[in-house]
Order: sequence, then C-alpha cells, then structure tokens
Amino acid sequence: MKANRRDFLRLTSLLGAASIIPNNRIFTGTVKAVGPTDCVLIPSETAGPFPLDLTENTFYFRQDIREDRTGVQLNMKMKIMGIENCGPMQNVRVNVWHCDKDGLYSGYDTIGNPGQQGLTYLRGYQMTDAFGDVEFITILPGWYPGRVCHIHFQVYVSSAYAAISQLTFDVEAKNDIYLAYPELYTKGIDPVLPENDNVFADGYEYQLSPLTPNSGTGGYDGYLEVNVQGSGTLGIGHIEKETAKQFVLGQNHPNPYQSETTIPFVLKNTSNVKLELWDISGKKQAVLNRGELFPGEHKILVNLFETGLSQGNYIYQLEVRNSAGIFRQCMMMTSEK
Repeated sequence: MKANRRDFLRLTSLLGAASIIPNNRIFTGTVKAVGPTDCVLIPSETAGPFPLDLTENTFYFRQDIREDRTGVQLNMKMKIMGIENCGPMQNVRVNVWHCDKDGLYSGYDTIGNPGQQGLTYLRGYQMTDAFGDVEFITILPGWYPGRVCHIHFQVYVSSAYAAISQLTFDVEAKNDIYLAYPELYTKGIDPVLPENDNVFADGYEYQLSPLTPNSGTGGYDGYLEVNVQGSGTLGIGHIEKETAKQFVLGQNHPNPYQSETTIPFVLKNTSNVKLELWDISGKKQAVLNRGELFPGEHKILVNLFETGLSQGNYIYQLEVRNSAGIFRQCMMMTSEK
C-alpha cells in the first residue's frame, strides 16, 4: 500500500513537491485588486521555519491532521478562487501546517521547539472539489512568543505557480476560547495582536478567519476565501508535459454527481489502463482495470453501487502503462451537496 500511495502522490508532484521553475524562484501572490469583480490576490507570506515537504510522505494526504494533539476541534474550510473571474478552482492542492496548543511544530528539534523531530502532527493536504473547497479537521492552534496565533497554507496550483500565505483568527473569539479551556490552553490569551505581528503588520483583511461554534462537533468552524492567480490550473511543468504525450484526462461528468458519473480520457498510444478511486482521508477504495486500450477517446463509467462505495468526494487517478513508462494523473470528483 505504501508504494501505491507513493505512486498516487505522483499527482501531487504535478500539484507538487516544490513550486520551483527554471530560475529557481517561487511565484507567490501579492495584494492586488482587479476590476469590478473585487477579487484580491492573497498576500504572500513566508512559509515559516517549519514548512517540511508534505509530498515526501504520502500519509500527509488526509483530512484529519490532529493525530494525538489535544485542543479545541477546528474544522477549517478554505475556498480557492481565481482572480481572473472570481470562480472556484478545482483540482488544486492545498497544504496546511501549524503549531499545537502549546506552540510546538512537528518535525523539528530546536531550542524553541524541543523534542518534535520525526513527528508529523498538524500537517496535511487536500485537493479542492468542484466548488473550490477543501476542509481540514484540526485544533485551534496555540501561540508562541512573537507571533499571533496562525495557520500556514500553500495553494499549489501547478508545478509553475504556488501561493504561500498564512491566516489568523478573530481576536476576541480566539481569546474567548483560550479562556474557556484553561486546562488545554495553559498559556492563556494570545498577547500579540495581528497588527503587531511582523507577518500581518502590513494588513490582514484577506487573511482573517471567523470562529463559529459547531454544535455537531462541540468545536468551531473557520472559513477563508483565498484568491490566487488565474481562473484554472496554470502552468505546465515537465511532468505534465510527459504525461500529455501519453494521455489527456478529463473532468468527470456530471460533476457534482449523485450515484453515477463518467470519466473521459484520450489515449495517445496503445496502453494498459486502470482507474483508482481514493477517499479524502487518503485510502484507496476501488480499482477499475480496463486492460489494453487503443489510441483514441475513451470513457469509464463509475457507479457507486456497483463499486460498493458510499456517496462522497473521491480522487480518481488514471494510470497508463506502455513501452514509454508509467504515467498517472488525478482529479477530484465531487458529490452533490
């Protein structure tokens, strides 16, 4: 299964491991208003000292990123929009990472962050659905000296462009939670205001999430709209070009779907083909083998009842094998709400 999950994440090497282009610069957004649509690019912020490479270990593809961390549950939803038309962007990857309730980050052992080497809590990524949405199940982060409570995120649109930024929370709502759970948040209220934080001092209007009580979880919901460059996936990198020589994968239709949907693709060369379905927690749920197919247009019908799957969002990965190698690409299929 580990090898299969690593292969699955070949998609995320498309939506990938590092947003590096030939001149080794990382493209990120800057604040910019555009026209009457009033979409504004998410401000670009540092990734911080603890980003890690979330694609190196495939278990980071998950919705619940808490692991063993205690804290008030936070369901953090983000909607990714393209500034060209203020429309939702689907099939882009969103990475998140943040500290725990005590201000510690997983993965490092430093003077200010002792004993966390090799740990993986509070890190993960998802792919946006047909509405441009992703949602993570996590905890409300704590704070550490010099920084206001925050969450790091990266919107990986393609291997040529990624937007890296941070979000913070409504100050009063956040501190009310800290005060209500002193046994968890032992440091008390956050002493830093966003305007006094070096990251947010130049403004945080587009990086501020509310905190809304969730009666179902007993925790809170957060929400942020994130505007990035483009109105769809931008930039074609090396891996995408090599895949395009072999096949073109289309978006399933209808999408959103109810119980049945069709996945179209075009083969450039005779190849062995299979389709894999993964749930958003990162578990492979079904494999549809189609054997050897000739060049041309093809479709794979996915019926949830026939495959024994429940209603929900799934990642579908098409794998194509031929004399040139093994090629894979993934997209998200979205369930009707």
